Amino acid sequence: MQLGIDEVRLTTERTQSHTRQFRIGFVMEQTLGHVTHGLNLFRAIEADPTVCPVWLPVTYDGADRWERIPGVKSNWSLKGSLRAKDALHAVLAKQKLDALFIHTQTLALFSVPFMHRIPTIVSLDATPLNYDTVAVEYGHAPTQKNWLEQKKFGWNKKTFHAAQGLITWCDWAKQSLIADYGVAGNKIAVIPPGVDMRRWDFGAQPRTAQSEKPLRLLFVGGDFARKGGNVLLDAFRTDLRRTCVLDIVTKSAEVDAQVQDLENVAVHRGLNADSPKLRELYAAADVFVFPTLGDCLPIAVMEAMAAGLPIIATHVGALCEEVEDGINGIVIPPRDTDALKNAVSALQHNPNQRLGMGLASRQMAEKRFDGTVNYAAILTRLKELCR
Repeated sequence: MQLGIDEVRLTTERTQSHTRQFRIGFVMEQTLGHVTHGLNLFRAIEADPTVCPVWLPVTYDGADRWERIPGVKSNWSLKGSLRAKDALHAVLAKQKLDALFIHTQTLALFSVPFMHRIPTIVSLDATPLNYDTVAVEYGHAPTQKNWLEQKKFGWNKKTFHAAQGLITWCDWAKQSLIADYGVAGNKIAVIPPGVDMRRWDFGAQPRTAQSEKPLRLLFVGGDFARKGGNVLLDAFRTDLRRTCVLDIVTKSAEVDAQVQDLENVAVHRGLNADSPKLRELYAAADVFVFPTLGDCLPIAVMEAMAAGLPIIATHVGALCEEVEDGINGIVIPPRDTDALKNAVSALQHNPNQRLGMGLASRQMAEKRFDGTVNYAAILTRLKELCR
């Protein structure tokens, strides 16, 4: 779900009608998992009577001038930052903002002049150099050491240093800010996205402690190939289909042709983030399977943890900050079909281990990814800037 323009306008009008102390602009990237993050933050702010939010969602596609300029329309960093700059100019021409929250740094490159006038926090899931380690899986070439990339590196570094504060989703990104960009550690707070722990509390899983029934696997990934969906289908087609059932939640249309000859596979499309139907699939699952090839800190895994599921995932990006091998799941190498089959088999034949890992997932989610706590922490830092 994206923050629609009408929804933003109505929300702003409604909040302005109350007595609010802090008028804060939220420039929010609306791509991939950042959409879910924006929705969760939106809900948290709606419940805070002291914040008057001004929502500035920035989407990848649009009908503005930047979509027509060669060299800009295909470069998300340039296009997104220019759209954010235009949105901020339009808002500031009509009203004053006490603080700014920009998520992610992709939208912040042209906002340094605003940061000199308005206290600003830049939020990010990964630094550009973090992203380079998984860029190929997103269809991008890693950064080359030429003059243009050096200039882009300096541009990002200047942006990070101009912000009054930085929030990273994970320690992986924080360490890169310190080591690669020279940002002082005390300027950075690690605050992951969060989920509503009450909405994702399904109690004991109905199938977890049973070994005689087919194991129900759940895969959630909008970009099916990048999330390792093809690896999962290879494993399912050769061995797992005899003893498992598989639910696939994705936006990718090509999956239909790949599963048409497979029984015990259901493809679910058009499910919004945090929707009742999506939560039903998590509640019915025994194991969350996420053999992703390229990721940073996926929110889908946080949801699986909150749902109390054992998780099979790859050692990619900051996933090790969500899935601890042998504790709340099994970590496998990317593209390793045999390792995936072995991990599923191990959990299938050890229901007590599944139960224990599922309980550990829920406990870890309560400690690390409670949206009530984490989004309140973001707002606390923004209010401190306002003061």
